[in-house]
Amino acid sequence: MSSWGHFTLEQKVGQLFMCGFHEQQVDEQITRLIQDYHVGGVIYFRRNVESVEQLTRLSAELQSLAAKSSELPLMISVDQEGGMVARIDKDGITRVPGSMALGATGHPDYTYQCARILGAELKRIGIDMNLAPVVDVNNNVLNPVIGVRSYGENAENVAVHGAAAIAGYQYSGIAATAKHFPGHGDTAVDSHLGMVTVPHEWQRLEQVELRPFRRAIEAGVDAIMTAHVIFPAIEPEPIPATLSRNVLHELLREQMGFKGIIITDCLEMHAISKPYGVANAAVRAVKAGADLILVSHTLEEQIAAIDAVVEAVRYGDIEEQIIDLALERVVDWKQKRCGNQLSEQSSEQLSMPYSFSSVPENVLLDEIACKSITVVHNDGVLPLKPEQNVFVVWPEVVQRTEVDEPWSHSDSLGKVLGQYKKHVREHKITTQPSYEEAERITKSVMEGEQVIVCTYTSAGVLPKGQRYLIERLSVNHSLIVVALRNPYDLLEIPRPGAYVCTYENTPAVVRALSLLITGELNPSGSLPVRLS
Repeated sequence: MSSWGHFTLEQKVGQLFMCGFHEQQVDEQITRLIQDYHVGGVIYFRRNVESVEQLTRLSAELQSLAAKSSELPLMISVDQEGGMVARIDKDGITRVPGSMALGATGHPDYTYQCARILGAELKRIGIDMNLAPVVDVNNNVLNPVIGVRSYGENAENVAVHGAAAIAGYQYSGIAATAKHFPGHGDTAVDSHLGMVTVPHEWQRLEQVELRPFRRAIEAGVDAIMTAHVIFPAIEPEPIPATLSRNVLHELLREQMGFKGIIITDCLEMHAISKPYGVANAAVRAVKAGADLILVSHTLEEQIAAIDAVVEAVRYGDIEEQIIDLALERVVDWKQKRCGNQLSEQSSEQLSMPYSFSSVPENVLLDEIACKSITVVHNDGVLPLKPEQNVFVVWPEVVQRTEVDEPWSHSDSLGKVLGQYKKHVREHKITTQPSYEEAERITKSVMEGEQVIVCTYTSAGVLPKGQRYLIERLSVNHSLIVVALRNPYDLLEIPRPGAYVCTYENTPAVVRALSLLITGELNPSGSLPVRLS
């Protein structure tokens, strides 16, 4: 650390923080954080994005601002997982599939190709870190926050696809971030909203939750993000992994040998902020072994957290050597990734067992969509009969959640299906339809129409209004039910005539779904989770 000995304590601590702000241009919040508090990283959200061109300018302006007060560049990050988690939803960014759709194809080459394409696009915008891939093993049907963000419920499959994504991102010069360590897949509570516990014994954690992270480390992943989840088998105190030295230092650093950056999930999430407070949690996370502290939203919380860590060092609660070691890892990462395209590590990954297709991106997306859509069962109602009129119920996703952001460019099934078939009627609903609306829809379906109901679940359990609508329509019709997001919707409804999973509602998926329904496509997707 001798080369950084001239840094003040405030400069050292500031470099260990990654913060968000609220505007589409450099504003007072981020200016103050960079100039006065020396923050080393910035995270983008959809609130920061007007266009790819605007975001490219913003990245350059932020780096210019940082250069006036520090010899180190900013690390600029984003959550661009693909599928329904995409902060940048503008022309110029490929709408790559989400993890479960890729898992359903059974081809990690697709995962590698998507990550490589997306990594190159993010790099051109001035982004150096993607907070992806999710390598949580989703084996809880009620999980409200992971779900289709996971490659599936099989730990080995998740590990293989996760390693492929890491290779693709880092080939393009983007730091990949495996999350959420030690695993957020077997939970029934969203840690954005409250505390979560994974109660399994060590042997089970080793076989399932930890396996994808071990593979990520073997693949040379640059960063690992912590989970705000309690693991009694690893940490005897009832504290989340983010704040546990047993989890971050003893397990991840010492036992698993991870040498990269440990980044926290956002400390403003309620699993942390409610019981501990953001400032106190920042101190505890640094003491536990975190290198990079993520505080995404509130200026007052960001300043309080930075000040709290500085004061903890001054008064001996945190050894300055801990700060120096974390800074060394951050500096090494910045020298490797910030502003560089292909590093030595990136070129080494050419030897990894993934192929890259040179087909146009829209062709690749259509190919992946066709190979991801899964027909779970079909009692003879697919494909549609040519003479049959069609009634489609389509849920419009208009409300964003902490992890779910609808694409702005998405055609409905009825609109696209109408290009292939005459006499298609469509009724659009919200994801939370009322019982009265369900009754009106039921009465409006004409005799002889084939009914397709598309469902959309973003919080673990199919909303009651959608479930009621399917129950009412099932009385007189053999339905085709299409789960546009959560494959577990089947567990909430009477058995339909056919059940199809698409894992997301991106444009390529809707096109492929129309081909399947009309008999132009033989689906080959394999269900990545069990519906039981």
